Amino acid sequence: MSMSDPLGDMLTRIRNAQRSRHANCVAPASKLRANVLDALKREGFIRGFSAEEVKPGISQLRIELKYNEGEPVIKEITRVSKPGRRVYSKIKELPRVYAGLGISILSTPRGVLSDAEARAANVGGEVLCRVF
Repeated sequence: MSMSDPLGDMLTRIRNAQRSRHANCVAPASKLRANVLDALKREGFIRGFSAEEVKPGISQLRIELKYNEGEPVIKEITRVSKPGRRVYSKIKELPRVYAGLGISILSTPRGVLSDAEARAANVGGEVLCRVF
């Protein structure tokens, strides 16, 4: 069965794993998912991730979750732009998440960037998710 929102599925897997205090979780691999995880790693919300091949031609991403004094670093992770309703934002109209404490992840012509990186590059795009 095909999945209608692969990125939303990965965010839900991360959310569920952190609520149950798992050290890591796995998700099917794709370029978009890897780029979003790379942005989360650059911003310090996850320890890291690695791609591993399950079968020939089928790979998965192993995501290492991050905790601070036993509490998850990611308090909230939500999907903004969904398959049924895409959300685009110009860089001047992009809202700050929790007054700059959180981040938005955008898909821009320059790749998948956090909101701070997008503001520095002065590019807008599709708002994929918000993380706090």
